[in-house]
Amino acid sequence: MSVMREKLENSNETVFTAEFPSIDGAGMAKVEKSAARLAPWFDAVNATDNPAAHAHASNTASAIAMKMHGIEPIMQIVCRDKNRLAIQADMMGAALHGIENISLLTGDDVTAGDEPETRRVFDIDSTQAINIARILTTGQYLSGRKINPAPDFYISAVENAAAPPFDYRIERALKKYRAGAKYLQLQICYHPDRLEKFCAGVAKIAPDLKLIPTIVLVKSAKPMGFMNDKVPGIDIPLDSINRVASAADQADEAYKLTLELAKHALSLPAVRGLHVTDFRHDDSLDSFMYDLGQKPRN
Repeated sequence: MSVMREKLENSNETVFTAEFPSIDGAGMAKVEKSAARLAPWFDAVNATDNPAAHAHASNTASAIAMKMHGIEPIMQIVCRDKNRLAIQADMMGAALHGIENISLLTGDDVTAGDEPETRRVFDIDSTQAINIARILTTGQYLSGRKINPAPDFYISAVENAAAPPFDYRIERALKKYRAGAKYLQLQICYHPDRLEKFCAGVAKIAPDLKLIPTIVLVKSAKPMGFMNDKVPGIDIPLDSINRVASAADQADEAYKLTLELAKHALSLPAVRGLHVTDFRHDDSLDSFMYDLGQKPRN
């Protein structure tokens, strides 16, 4: 049983996840270095699937490499690039290597990437992909062809609590839960009120669905402004950007803001952990985890 499943389903422990750096070269040396940094703190780590519509080493290959270096992967699969055959192949490839955690998502539009002429696939949407993963766990492909033994996936998805229409986001979470998702990793959210409303709504209509909000560590107001202006679905209040921009020590103020957002997120209903995105790449990650009451694993 995966650590994610064990903690989320059979304990009250807080779960921490992160995102593995995309692999574009440097071989296993880069994997080993990144794994050594993340392994002491995180229960599982996302193996991304061409994030931001940029080509990288494949999700399956990255997940296998992570597992080889002691990291429990959450293998993401996007609908943007693959039809239902390729999505099922990704899932079964993961199962072949004992990877249980999979996350199904739409994927950033190709216009966000460096090859915007790429054709979108979208044979199915993320909720349908979640349902296909559930069907595979019953011992058959979407076609009805048998799988023996059936893969034992722990299925997840993503959602954005801060993007309008807000009430519909709660309905989407319910649809993904009914399709088979056991937990949702949430997009970066700098609006505590929106996150609070979303979590309360999910807890009311899908009390068994676990939520893992995303927190991002930054060094200054500049990356906050970039996310606000350039990243679809992320909206950062001007007050928050100005708070960091006007501080004598922007890195320290950004850290304090992130810690406040993290503690607030952990206090909300249905929240079982945090997904930590680290744009600082310094020793603040260790400090952050210590400040949240965590201790590194041996």
